[in-house]
Amino acid sequence: MTHTLFKQLSLLLLDVDGVLTTGQVIYNDAGQETKVFNVRDGLGLRLLREAGIPVGIITGRRSMALVHRCNNLGITLLKDGVRDKTEALASVLKEMRVSAAETAFVGDDLPDLPVMKRVGVPIAVADAHELVKQAAVWTTCAHGGQGAVREICETILKARGQWDALIQRLFA
Repeated sequence: MTHTLFKQLSLLLLDVDGVLTTGQVIYNDAGQETKVFNVRDGLGLRLLREAGIPVGIITGRRSMALVHRCNNLGITLLKDGVRDKTEALASVLKEMRVSAAETAFVGDDLPDLPVMKRVGVPIAVADAHELVKQAAVWTTCAHGGQGAVREICETILKARGQWDALIQRLFA
């Protein structure tokens, strides 16, 4: 059933802390926030975008580390410092001209539940809160920040029949 849902996707949206990162927030002595991102997740997102599937971020926190990572990956759909993720979702859907039914959102914790309940393909990372897993149609094997996003990207591309041709075109 999950793979059928992936075939209709027009947009992948992600939370950040606990999804693109392990959920740890690191501050240096100067008080600057640092985040650690997984390079394999980054390649997965690039592959997804290469296949024509836009990627966006909806997160409650703001950080320059995230802005730099999005710039590095070419992700321009960034809604950070969001107080109401459902309002941000509505804005993104309107901006991208896609329906909630053809949108996936990846979450890990309680603030993600309202968005997960409004999209067609809610996804949880392996170490997500139990209520988030219950709201998801699919849960990754990998933990947030440790390859979960790459797993999602590959699964979407394979379900859509785009994986082999994409790998052949880019890496053969």
